[in-house]
Amino acid sequence: MTTTTKLPPAPVIDEIVRLLIEHYVFPETAEQLAGLLQRRLVEGAYGVGDAEELARLVTADLQSLNGDRHLRLKHHADPVSPEKGAATLDAMRRDFDTSLGGAPRVQLLDGGVALLELAPMLFPLEWAAEPLSAALTLASRGQALIVDLRTNRGGDPDTVAFVCSYPLDERTHLNTMHWRSGERTEQSWSLPHVPGARFGGSKPLYVLSSDNTFSAAEELAYDLQQLGRAVVVGEPTRGGAHPCQGWTVHPHLEATIPVGRAVNPVSHANWEGSGVQPDVPCAAADSLDRAHALALARLAD
Repeated sequence: MTTTTKLPPAPVIDEIVRLLIEHYVFPETAEQLAGLLQRRLVEGAYGVGDAEELARLVTADLQSLNGDRHLRLKHHADPVSPEKGAATLDAMRRDFDTSLGGAPRVQLLDGGVALLELAPMLFPLEWAAEPLSAALTLASRGQALIVDLRTNRGGDPDTVAFVCSYPLDERTHLNTMHWRSGERTEQSWSLPHVPGARFGGSKPLYVLSSDNTFSAAEELAYDLQQLGRAVVVGEPTRGGAHPCQGWTVHPHLEATIPVGRAVNPVSHANWEGSGVQPDVPCAAADSLDRAHALALARLAD
């Protein structure tokens, strides 16, 4: 169902401006964006009267200065709760219930190569720990492992650390988040213990990527790549490295605003804007066959 809700744009823009100033991880850019949105409002650019079209126009303006793909105004066809993050959580729960908890495919390919698809996202760890542990434990018996992130649109950084723990042998620093609030930092490490069995740190590991791979899924690929633990095969990813929160600014509109930035301990950088660059570039549609061939060749050696 597509809504045709008519709305005055000023209250929506005013609330987005307030959220930008209070929460966006880059304060100077927040001031510039606030000015841009206010100018566009005065010019009549947002007088479309339709929530879906307003979301498209505002998102284009929000991303026009620094290309931050997490910074957006999202349209929801069905009304959402005014509680912070409720729109995102409702959609996630539906996807979780229809995707076996985010691990819809575990398969043994020829030559003892395990394939694990993680999609459509990395769900909150309190939901996903049990199904992911079961899938990762099953895949741990493979002689090599291919993790398919081609349709994964992101999710929970804690779940990234949980998944990374299975192909690592010891506790490892994965990432550091620098938060806007209080200018504090928070390190992410793999777990010293995991439920089930680890794949371990020595067997061949490949990660499939596409231009749809986004956000926390990019972190999973990037963390393992920077540690030298995985070979990324496929296409450059979308390039969203800033964790964000969502606020409902209208019954059909949710503003998502990055509140932190990621810094990798190996590269001292992140994948924002550039995406994760594959070690073996190829079309996403060909990446599974390519990774499987690489795994078989590695095992033959």
